[in-house]
Amino acid sequence: MTEALHAKKNERGIVRLFIVDTDAEGPNKMSAEPDWAADADDPPWPLRDALGVEYLDSDFIELFDVRDLDELGLAGYMIEGLGISEEDVTPHQAQLDAIKGLVLFVYSNALGGFEVTLRPTSPLRWVGTFVEDRPPMTFEPITSVAAQGDVTPEAKSRPSDAAMSGRVAMVALLVLFALTAVVIWVAS
Repeated sequence: MTEALHAKKNERGIVRLFIVDTDAEGPNKMSAEPDWAADADDPPWPLRDALGVEYLDSDFIELFDVRDLDELGLAGYMIEGLGISEEDVTPHQAQLDAIKGLVLFVYSNALGGFEVTLRPTSPLRWVGTFVEDRPPMTFEPITSVAAQGDVTPEAKSRPSDAAMSGRVAMVALLVLFALTAVVIWVAS
């Protein structure tokens, strides 16, 4: 199996593209959602089975017809919509333009952070694995006046009159309790 179909544990930013061959073995029964109407804890899902995985999160897959992209095209969608760098897509431009029909995008999060090797079977055909273009993170200091803080400790404020009254009442109750205990002890 190729390294491109191996997902590392907790991988991020990887997009795998598959063609869904609607001519393979009869009518296409692929769906982006499992059959929740089935009375089972693990409902049947031909898409998950065709990928050869045990876990698949339907929130992180896309299954659609390339014709829905109109003039944008598959390559344009990958660059503009998915954030894959133009340098990664351009070498595959002719292959991507030739794709007609259903395609499936499987994002890293669809695999739930598990280490897994995808083993696609008919009607899926793997086209390629791409990496989302993520700019490097930089941490520059914030220069606005609002971001400037004062880290000197505040002078302690004097307790409120209500807090002082509560403390005095607590001490009075403790003294009263102690006196009551002494009287009961002496009387017995």
